[in-house]
Amino acid sequence: MGDVRSGKKNNKTEVRKDYVSWFEIPAIDFYQAVEFYQHIFGIKMQQNNLGPNSIAYFPTTTGIGGAIVTGSGYVPSDSGSLIYLNAGENLSAVLDKVEQVGGRIIMPKTLISKESGYFAVFIDCQGNKLALHSKH
Repeated sequence: MGDVRSGKKNNKTEVRKDYVSWFEIPAIDFYQAVEFYQHIFGIKMQQNNLGPNSIAYFPTTTGIGGAIVTGSGYVPSDSGSLIYLNAGENLSAVLDKVEQVGGRIIMPKTLISKESGYFAVFIDCQGNKLALHSKH
């Protein structure tokens, strides 16, 4: 078996550049959730109705994409997997907007290391627990 920390592989282990290819954040109040993320990131999300589901896409040109989704089986949660969203150049610029639109900060901006940057954890307006990450 390869060394997980170094990314070295043996002939049976495939190492990928990214281990996340898409994410979906569940919402009960779709429009409130869309407004929340548009506000904290300063973005405009494209919205579509896919039958019983509604979806709003985080704008991206490269990298990993994701969306806000509402519909059967999409239940907000503060437990389970934790998604780290890219906060751009300065995490504080995004984190400072969370409480303005109904979110709650549960772990303030915290240094991981000089090399890795900072993270913070919050509950969004729907009750989902997510994290932010940035180098500064």
